[in-house]
Amino acid sequence: MSSKKPTYLNFNSADYPWKPDIDYRKSPEKYRVGKGEQGVLICEPYKSEIGRYWRFKTADIATESSDKIYSLFLQYLDTADFVGADMARKYLQMGFTRARRYFNYKGGKKYDAEHDYEPLKRGTGDPEKAIAADIFFKKWKEAEQNEIYTRLKKEWKEKYG
Repeated sequence: MSSKKPTYLNFNSADYPWKPDIDYRKSPEKYRVGKGEQGVLICEPYKSEIGRYWRFKTADIATESSDKIYSLFLQYLDTADFVGADMARKYLQMGFTRARRYFNYKGGKKYDAEHDYEPLKRGTGDPEKAIAADIFFKKWKEAEQNEIYTRLKKEWKEKYG
């Protein structure tokens, strides 16, 4: 069976538009919206502000986490901080995708690194993670549908690309 290796194996940090040495609050013009969760684990100071609340081990923890991150999302919107709001939205999305991975795969591992990155068996994960994923999914979609966020995102893309 041939395996499709994970794309992160060919990751080139020099070509990645998000950089860990940029303060995106001081230089928001350097931020790029990107696709999905891109940049979420790099962009400071937002990574430190939001990331410490990002948890999905149980449904209760996911509820507390997603509520706190959504609260930060709204706080960023209140100050017209689009970068912060977009980063909070990305953490909500990542809560969904990572919890789903832990539901689908035991330990969240999708590939076997010791055996040429063969895909591991799907359906071996923790069923509670599906509930956590759903909790994050609802908050993520709520954030994406926020009218202020939608307007700021459109303006951001027009101004900065």
